[in-house]
This record gives sequence, C-alpha cells and structure tokens, in this order.
Amino acid sequence: MEASKLKHFKQLLLAELRRHAQNVSDDQAAALDAAGDDAKESADFALRDGIEEMALKLGDQESQMVGEIDQALLRIEEGSYGICARCGGPIDERRLEAMPTARYDAECQAVMEAAKGMKARPTL
Repeated sequence: MEASKLKHFKQLLLAELRRHAQNVSDDQAAALDAAGDDAKESADFALRDGIEEMALKLGDQESQMVGEIDQALLRIEEGSYGICARCGGPIDERRLEAMPTARYDAECQAVMEAAKGMKARPTL
C-alpha cells in the first residue's frame, strides 16, 4: 500500500482512538459529578498512560475497539496493514475506509463467520 494511503488510514485510526478516549473522559467526569464535591477534591486526575491502561477503564465493547485500533496501528508499523491475515491477499480499500481495523478481506470474513454459524455475509 502506498505511503500516502497508509498515512490516511493511520489518521483515521488515531481519530477513532481520540474519540474513544473522549468517551472515557466524559464518563469519568460524569461519575465525579455524581460523587459530589468531596470526591472531586480527592480524586486523582492524572492522565492515563497508554492504550492498555485506557482499555481497562472502558466497557467491554469500547475496550475491544481500542484493542483493535491498537492492533491496526501495529500492523501499519509492521507493514502488514491492508493485507488479509487469513489468505494474504489485499483488503479492499473501500472496506478499510468503512472499517479501518479490518484484519480480513470480505471473502475470508464471510467464510469465518459461516464456519461460526453466523450469516454468510461480510461484516464491517
């Protein structure tokens, strides 16, 4: 994949990561508001360090998404982003636009879902 396209997808992934981080910050702020002023004064507002720590504070779905974003960013660094982890073929860029964390091309995803008893259609 061209360097300019990799940069584009990396920016998409980082934007998603920022969005999920904002969700965590909003949730923490709401929890502190609910706890009252004493909790605000004694709470530790230190910034979280790294994706793993952030993932611990998220719900299951958010945590899974952060992990998938982290893995996609790692694949960009390793040079394997956009390559299907199952067959080694290229993942269609339209699929990556819709789901930048995709690890499989649409055909392999459908085969894997069919094997798990899911509908035999590609998912994003």
